[in-house]
Amino acid sequence: MQPDFLRYSCQIALPGFSLHKQQQLQNARVLIVGAGGLGCPAAQYLAAAGIGNIAIADDDTVSLSNLHRQVLYTPAEVGLHKAVVAIQKLRQQNPQIVLNAITERVTGSNAMDIMGSYDIVVDGTDNFDTRYLLNDACVLLGKPLVYGAIYQFEGQVAVWNIENGDGTRSINYRDVFAEVDASQVPNCAEGGVIPTLAGIIGCMQANEVIKYITGTGELLAGKMLMLDAYTLQSRIIKLGKQSSTNITHLPYFINVPLVTVEQLTHVIDSGIYELIDVRDASERATFHIGGRHIPLNELSASAINSSKPVLFYCASGKRSAEAAKQIKQQIPGAEVFSLKGGIKAWLELFG
Repeated sequence: MQPDFLRYSCQIALPGFSLHKQQQLQNARVLIVGAGGLGCPAAQYLAAAGIGNIAIADDDTVSLSNLHRQVLYTPAEVGLHKAVVAIQKLRQQNPQIVLNAITERVTGSNAMDIMGSYDIVVDGTDNFDTRYLLNDACVLLGKPLVYGAIYQFEGQVAVWNIENGDGTRSINYRDVFAEVDASQVPNCAEGGVIPTLAGIIGCMQANEVIKYITGTGELLAGKMLMLDAYTLQSRIIKLGKQSSTNITHLPYFINVPLVTVEQLTHVIDSGIYELIDVRDASERATFHIGGRHIPLNELSASAINSSKPVLFYCASGKRSAEAAKQIKQQIPGAEVFSLKGGIKAWLELFG
């Protein structure tokens, strides 16, 4: 056995695996979008398994509230780019592979270019806009997408857009989730998540990548694995073999400009922004940073009557971004912003 492959001897020894399949992993190019709770374990195990070229795309920075589930990071790295830190850690883990950090956000204008040179994409994101974007780009590029999602104690894993062998493709994200009202679905920061679930689902995503590249085992294509970490029960739901969606272009999403907590602290007393808190009444009563209170489900364009730019805020930045999108849809020229990281980011900075 070649010295470079000695570290992989245990997986090469697997029945039906072989040195040839290890070489397939070495020649593979994998893009992981999102270096959070799912992306961290997926990246660690793909790097350890010997994937020859791994890129991690994430424009976010490490925050204190990430650390309980995003296991590549430490308190000393709070404020640093997740993708950069993740790549540095993975280089220490496996110096034999090529690793690349992409610190720009994957958007409709760059998705095709970023994803085009990779064999398979891992979805480690936590918002619906990016999930639909990755799905549609993979369909247009003819690439498989490994999906994972977590919330509280529940996790999901599936593989979208696999060739069926007859010219058709397996189902994709839009076949299962045709339309989702993102404003009604809380994320991990707001609804909570048990940290071990992120590791379990992220490892399952890595497992599907290895199976796809090596042609080993049975992929989660045309079906979805659902796991309840509270009871440790799982089931696989059959979703259908062939996609029925017709995706011809990438989705259009409204770009919401963000204001960081640090930026806000410099101007909050000047009144440059009109602050609007879109959380519910109980959250508002616990803590707020001022401004008007209009819960997201009560927000309308008629409520925006200020001559100032409007800065929405919530617990994590998710609902405030949705608020800004809603207003931009109704008033395209409105100056609306979202507080990045929301109240959680504020409390991390000021305690």
